[in-house]
Amino acid sequence: MPERRTVALVTLGCARNEVDSEELAGRLAADGWDLVEDASDADVAVVNTCGFVEAAKKDSVDALLEANDLKSAAQQGEGRTQAVVAVGCMAERYGKELADALPEADGVLGFDDYADISDRLRTILSGGVHAPHVPRDRRKLLPVSPAERQGAAVALPGHGAAAGEGTSAAGEGLGAEGASHASQETTREAVAASAPADLPEGLAPASGPRAPLRRRLGSSPVASVKLASGCDRRCSFCAIPSFRGSFISRRPSDVLGETRWLAEQGVREIMLVSENNTSYGKDLGDIRLLETLLPELAAVDGIERVRVSYLQPAEMRPGLIDVLTGTEKVAPYFDLSFQHSAPGVLRAMRRFGDTDRFLGLLEEIRKRAPQAGVRSNFIVGFPGESEQDLAELERFLTEARLDAIGVFGYSDEEGTEAASYEEKVPADEVAERLAHMSRLAEELTAQRAEERVGETVRVLVEAVDEEEGPLGRGAHQAPETDGQVRLALPAALATETSEAGEADEAGPVPAVGRMVEARVVAAEGVDLVAEPLVTASAGHGAVPAARSGATGVSGAAGVPREVSGEAGR
Repeated sequence: MPERRTVALVTLGCARNEVDSEELAGRLAADGWDLVEDASDADVAVVNTCGFVEAAKKDSVDALLEANDLKSAAQQGEGRTQAVVAVGCMAERYGKELADALPEADGVLGFDDYADISDRLRTILSGGVHAPHVPRDRRKLLPVSPAERQGAAVALPGHGAAAGEGTSAAGEGLGAEGASHASQETTREAVAASAPADLPEGLAPASGPRAPLRRRLGSSPVASVKLASGCDRRCSFCAIPSFRGSFISRRPSDVLGETRWLAEQGVREIMLVSENNTSYGKDLGDIRLLETLLPELAAVDGIERVRVSYLQPAEMRPGLIDVLTGTEKVAPYFDLSFQHSAPGVLRAMRRFGDTDRFLGLLEEIRKRAPQAGVRSNFIVGFPGESEQDLAELERFLTEARLDAIGVFGYSDEEGTEAASYEEKVPADEVAERLAHMSRLAEELTAQRAEERVGETVRVLVEAVDEEEGPLGRGAHQAPETDGQVRLALPAALATETSEAGEADEAGPVPAVGRMVEARVVAAEGVDLVAEPLVTASAGHGAVPAARSGATGVSGAAGVPREVSGEAGR
């Protein structure tokens, strides 16, 4: 019997890339590949790249070069890596250009290759050549009218199948429940037809989330779920729509089915991701479909928290704010893409709003939920930005009381409108403005954390550190970017923490996967220290401590969201 091939997936960039990697993992596992964590133990190292900003692209290239070092070591008898393959946004965006510039990569695969990923890797391993694609504007692959997009056969990473594969127009104009039931039979039939008869352990079953599969690459109690792909906005600084395509929603039945499957895998919090969640449903006949879907997701057995990311301020509506702030198990969390607050800069960015409108939106949110969490990203040094514009942004940040702030210095991105703008701010001035606003952001977010002292928070335990004890996040904190909460246990209890990070069934130490009510007693920068009001919440048991992704190549744990494309929303 031939030896089974091994593959490691190294994921860089945002949460959307993490979902794409797990889809690729599912496809590969279903076709007989063994998934390994360490790239040096894999026959093929697949690097899921990020292609948005220069820092992220550099990290992606570095990861590919480090994987190539593993291949060179294997040729000397150390390790087994035989091939390095680039996938993801940078691979899709540059295609043949990347392949020519980086011969160390044995293959550069675009989104259209994902459905045949196993065949592509086998070809490369056997010494064959897969010709890299010539990049194209993926916005042109879908109809201009959103209502006509659901039937188009286009590769959509993280959706599991092409847009028109296994779906129909049934359910358009209905709420989440109606659309779910209307398309459930056709979706189930398509999924069953495309999934193998006997699935390896840990894969979604044929009746599961989507065709064909998703395979988790870690055991964190938090997982992202793709709500949609692409973007119809035309922000002048952003290249994402050109390689991710126009906006297209996933069916509610697919989102619900995947969430149920994740809950069965031990997930307690799901984070809905896309380029723009506020547009969800516009191509399904109901722009308010998210308001209907969220309570259904929150009712899934085993799910303790539903978080929505990537919200466009210009598309926020009272009904959505009501659902986000008033639905049990839906986090009152607002990841709002402000980008700036000076009206002239926003118009040049092809965006809308100003300082007072944005402050009014935050006021409406906090009227409904005073403890709501809010984060945002901002670009400084945009072409034409004046000192007065910078002062206006500073005024907004000072009054907004944001929990988390990402600040970026502008740089040209090829193919964007802003790259052609005149009145460029000199690079040294951009750097100076970035440093100033970053210091301000650090001070303001620390002040906001201090304001939370005395509040009661629900903390999802994500790790139990041998020295610090249980660590997790409150409803106002998204994974990796917004700080964390350290649960301060009485000294006698803290000593009971095991090295594995698990609690004794009879003991009081909260384990990974538990939701704990706690009172905030201190702030440490953006992080909080809280004392449990009860030792561990009732409900579902613990899940194993989280593992990192593939190792052996730097960057395997991912690039923080602030560096990996989220500035462009």
